[in-house]
Amino acid sequence: MRALTRGLLGAAGFLVIWELFGRSGLVPQEYLPPPSVVAVELLALLGDETFLRDVVATVLALLISVLLSVGIAVPAGLVLGSVAPVRHATRAVVEFLRPIPSVALIPLAIVVLGLGPEMKIALAVYAAVWPILFNTIYALDELDPLLVDTARVFGASRLRVLLSVALPSALPFVFTGIRLSATTCLVVLVSVEMLAGGAAGIGEFVMDARSGAGRMDLVLAGTVVAGVLGYLVNEGLERAQRRWVGWGFVQGGRS
Repeated sequence: MRALTRGLLGAAGFLVIWELFGRSGLVPQEYLPPPSVVAVELLALLGDETFLRDVVATVLALLISVLLSVGIAVPAGLVLGSVAPVRHATRAVVEFLRPIPSVALIPLAIVVLGLGPEMKIALAVYAAVWPILFNTIYALDELDPLLVDTARVFGASRLRVLLSVALPSALPFVFTGIRLSATTCLVVLVSVEMLAGGAAGIGEFVMDARSGAGRMDLVLAGTVVAGVLGYLVNEGLERAQRRWVGWGFVQGGRS
């Protein structure tokens, strides 16, 4: 409760400063409208069916991207973290691909996948796989060898050890990776929607509001929605981590 109160006070203080600065005349209001103006537009947008469809499109793409990232990165992390020859053989490729920004791949993605939602989801998955993958590998590096040896003494196969020993031990780190990946997915999705267009979403709404008449109040309203969505996603995943893998939350949270 104390943390929530401090968070609310911090947000209120930021809004007050923004309001005073926006109305000070130092910057024209058409470039930086105060939050009171943005709030009016935001309330109007919440009743706009077209805007709500854009929000739903981004949320669905985010959900699909996170699920695909988990489905790809966790099994790959278990293999790379437990089979040393495979890890060494793929290290050069992984280290080459990992630093490439997803937005740099937009032209290639458009050629291969077109301008539909598949394109932005693919780019989001590409960006989101890495935190989960490396957190899973790191978790296996920290796995107590005694647990593995005990399981093997009782006749557990390599696959059984991975699923019943390695994966449960890695869950706190995996959850931390998922939290990082979810916010990364949202950033990439909104960025691709803004830069490439072609698919409904918050980013395309912001881009449309920015062009033409240049409605900065609408731009900031859309940005606020994206920020609130990111906060809710991270908060929800953090609560799920505390509830489902609370025994390793502190350890996983520092990874």
